[in-house]
Amino acid sequence: MEALYVIYEIVSMLTNVLVMLIIIQFIIGLLFAFNVINSSNEFVSSFYMAINRLLEPVLRPIRNVLPNTGAIDFSPLVLIILLNVILIVLGGIMRA
Repeated sequence: MEALYVIYEIVSMLTNVLVMLIIIQFIIGLLFAFNVINSSNEFVSSFYMAINRLLEPVLRPIRNVLPNTGAIDFSPLVLIILLNVILIVLGGIMRA
């Protein structure tokens, strides 16, 4: 039972890191879109591209399933919901 708790804690920590990366990606994207930060800022641009490279393999399959909504990308929201569902299911298995 203790091994399941350790696995749950690891998955929970990784989920929290992914959610934070998604939120950071969203905020930087908004800052670029509204010209708060210039896209020629090399540090922020490289940081944003690194986060995109990390998240793209996870978000691409979700984007392929979702219908095209134009300029609004709902795949990060769907990923956050899926990650939370996984945590809820694992928590339920732990309590059972």
